[in-house]
Order: sequence, then C-alpha cells, then structure tokens
Amino acid sequence: MQSCESSGDSADDPLSCGLRRRGQPRVVVIGAGLAGLAAAKALLEQGFTDVTVLEASSCIGGRVQSVKLGHATFELGATWIHGSHGNPIYHLAEANGLLEETTDGERSVGRISLYSKNGVACYLTNHGCRIPKDVVEEFSDLYNEVYNLTQEFFRHGKPVNAESQNSVGVFTREEVRNRIRDDPEDPEATKRLKLAMIQQYLKVESCESSSHSMDEVSLSAFGEWTEIPGAHHIIPSGFMRVVELLAEGIPTHVIQLGKPVRCVHWDQASARPRGPEIEPRGVLKRQYTSFFRPGLPAEKVAAIHRLGIGTTDKIFLEFEEPFWGPECNSLQFVWEDEAESRTLTYPPELWYRKICGFDVLYPPERYGHVLSGWICGEEALVMEKCDDEAVAEICTEMLRQFTGNPNIPKPRRILRSAWGSNPYFRGSYSYTQVGSSGADVEKLAKPLPYTESSKMAQGNSSKQRPGHLLSSKCSEQSLDPNRGSIKPMQVLFSGEATHRKYYSTTHGALLSGQREAARLIEMYRDLFQQGT
Repeated sequence: MQSCESSGDSADDPLSCGLRRRGQPRVVVIGAGLAGLAAAKALLEQGFTDVTVLEASSCIGGRVQSVKLGHATFELGATWIHGSHGNPIYHLAEANGLLEETTDGERSVGRISLYSKNGVACYLTNHGCRIPKDVVEEFSDLYNEVYNLTQEFFRHGKPVNAESQNSVGVFTREEVRNRIRDDPEDPEATKRLKLAMIQQYLKVESCESSSHSMDEVSLSAFGEWTEIPGAHHIIPSGFMRVVELLAEGIPTHVIQLGKPVRCVHWDQASARPRGPEIEPRGVLKRQYTSFFRPGLPAEKVAAIHRLGIGTTDKIFLEFEEPFWGPECNSLQFVWEDEAESRTLTYPPELWYRKICGFDVLYPPERYGHVLSGWICGEEALVMEKCDDEAVAEICTEMLRQFTGNPNIPKPRRILRSAWGSNPYFRGSYSYTQVGSSGADVEKLAKPLPYTESSKMAQGNSSKQRPGHLLSSKCSEQSLDPNRGSIKPMQVLFSGEATHRKYYSTTHGALLSGQREAARLIEMYRDLFQQGT
C-alpha cells in the first residue's frame, strides 16, 4: 500500500487518501436549486472534484426566482425565511448582511406570513362591504383554536374519526361551522358572515400548503411539519442572493445550464451509472415511468403517488397610486354565497374565485404601490393559461367589487408566476396528501439501489467509478453480509419534498442536499477504509 501522507492531509483520513490514490468518483447532480447547490458545494469542499450539476433551465435557483423591476425586487418563488433559531438559510443571510435593510415590519411572527405585520387585514365581501373588525377577530380566534386541534392528531396520537375523512379541510370546516352555529350570542347575520369566512381562510391555508384544497391534506400527518422558532424574514435584495452565496466557490464549469435530463440509467454493475439530483417532485410525479431505467421500485412509486404537490401562484399588480388606506396591510375576499359551501373547486370560467386576497407590499418606498395576490390548485393552472391583459382585467374587477369602489384603475403593470405549467417544475412545493404520511417522505428519499437488491461491481478501480443521482434525502449505508463490504449508492434523492419535518421550505431543501452529500462522503470514507 502506498503511504497516504501528504502536506495538508491527514494520513488517517481514508476519504482524502482514497480520493487521491484511487481516482475520483463521478457525481452528477440534477438541478441547481438550493438542494442541488448545497450538495455540490459540500462534496467539492470535501475533495470531490468530478462533480457536475445539470440544470434544465437557463439559470440557477430552482424555485427561487427574484425579479428586479426598477428599484424593487419581487419574489415569484420563495419569499420568506421561515424562522430564525437554527435555520441555516437565516444564518447564511444574516452572516452576509442580507437582512440589514429588512424593516421591523418585515419580521413577521404570524403563522400566516404577510409582507408586513403592521396595519390590519381588511376583510371585504363580494357586496362591497367591510366585515367589522370585532367579527374578524372573533372568527380568527375561533379558527386558530381549531387549527391547533389539527396538530394534535399527529403530535399526541389522537385517533381520527370517520367523519373527518382524515382531511384537514373537512375537519376544520365542520368543526368551525358547528361552533359558529352553536354560539347563542351571535345574530344570524353575523353567523352567516363567519360561515362565509371559513372558505376564505381555507383558501389562504391551501395557498400556504400548496394544495388544491385543504380537503386533500392529511389530518393525521398535518402536525408532523415542524416550524422553526423565530420571526419570518424577507430579504430586500432578493432571495436569489442566498442562491448566489451557495454557488460561490463552485467552479463555473461544474454548473451546466440548459441541460434537461431525459433519462437516468442506473443499477448497472459493470458500467458507470450516471446520476442526477432530482429536486422538483412535480416533474418526478409526472415522468417517473420514463425518467428511470430500470424503473423505480414499487415502494418508491407508491410513495410518489401518495404524496401531494400542488401549485401556488402570485399575481403582482402595480398601481400609480394606492386606493387602499395606510393602515391596510391586505385585502381579503369573502364570498357571502359560500357560507354553506363544502368545496374549494370551481369551474374553469370561475377560476378567479380561488384568489383569496391581495397583500400590500411594504414599505412603499421600496416597492411602490403594489399588491400581491395568491391563488392555488387547479384554478392557478387555469390562470396561467390566460394572458396578462385578461388576468389584470379580472383582478381589477374583483378589487372594484370587493372594495365597492368602481373607480379603481387598471394596474400599470402585472407580474405573475406560472409554476404549474413550467415543464421543469410542474408545481410549487409538496404536502402530505390524504392517505400519505411521513413514512412516504422517507421512502421517496431512500437511495437506490435498495439494500436487498443492491449490486456491486466486482473489483472497483479508478477506471470504474460509481456515479450518483443526487437528490434530497440520505439513506442508511448498507453492508453486504456476504462480502462484508458497503454497496455503493447510485441514485440519491433530495429537495424539500424529501425532508420529513421541513418539507415545503427552503431550509428543508438546503438541509436535504447537505444530508445527501454527507451520505456520499461517509460511504466513500468507509469504502476507502476497507480498501486500505
């Protein structure tokens, strides 16, 4: 055996020694989003040099998309750093001065984040009336009480009854509705308003979850998602700055843009398997049958089917002057005729009814006079097919109707996202669908080949380097009981959808990429250790 000693390297480090003596493993990362960049950066920092990142689109960032218009930056994708205590995204932004211009109003501590915690939300009906503040506060307290109950099913092992259909939406709607009807103090008109507000709140919740409807979100699994303590922060210079920080130090030749992957060939004992990192699960959900050769194990396919991914879109409207008051931080739309509704699905021609409201972007000195609307689900896909002029016209009519002000002008400019129809994403982020659980997240993240079906090329050499499909979740290393050696992983999965506690978040995506890189690093350290 050659000596592993060299300046700057520990003679006892089998990874450094093995990478130097036995040749570089080939690692291909599919996707230059937060997970892919985090994985590539971690591998490069540990001495891996044959790393390639294949990005289908023309830019890095994945579902982070910051658009500069004038002096302002608008986020079509990720907007908030959710929580600060121990959040790697927050610490990266804070350490690099990205939060120095974040105002106090942009440090929201609310569960449902607005662009500003200052001011009040204006709840408006389709008859042009504002719902009294005391009614809104009473309903909000009631809704939040029931929301807290939805967390108990997972966290305390509370059994789910048949009436709820294991659905967050069904449970919430019926529980809130019954409490409103049983209140002896409210007059019928007030009860009617509160009943209509249920649907509006569930629309907001659906946008938060990126589901078509909260009726599709699993009640028994809902409480497993974990919120990081601390405030939610907006990055004034754009969330893309976090992406750029992750990309720093990655050589330019490593990241190849405009390189969509058609197929991943894996489980080849004699050939070098090539591996990508598959971040957007929307693409995986639609194309898994043609994307992998051989096909995925049945367990993983079932997990892909059970887990949910939906579309949440934003609609930015810029006006010459504000028509809303200085105390207003959002305009929320309540359709009074939905008081008895039990569905959040609309026919295509009524897609606009899924718009839950518009947030006011603060501060105006930075953004100008801009509203940000939210829409999700199948109705968001219909909206994406409309042209800008049609969407601006419909939104203006809605604003006139709900404010009761027929003189509101059309916006001077419109900007909107289209995550559902983007062929490289096919959705915004994931959620636990009725019938799924955190166990499915673990199955989605499990590397290939599985322990029981793993194959290992005999006598790996520097000319026979195992490659990897990197994605967001790591799996346990597996030992071959017959040979006493570790079976090399060929395909690993990452992205927010593979993080059991932090799915749907940017920190979940980043952590998943780091985790998969750590899995590979540890595997090669052990492989090289056995070869010494």
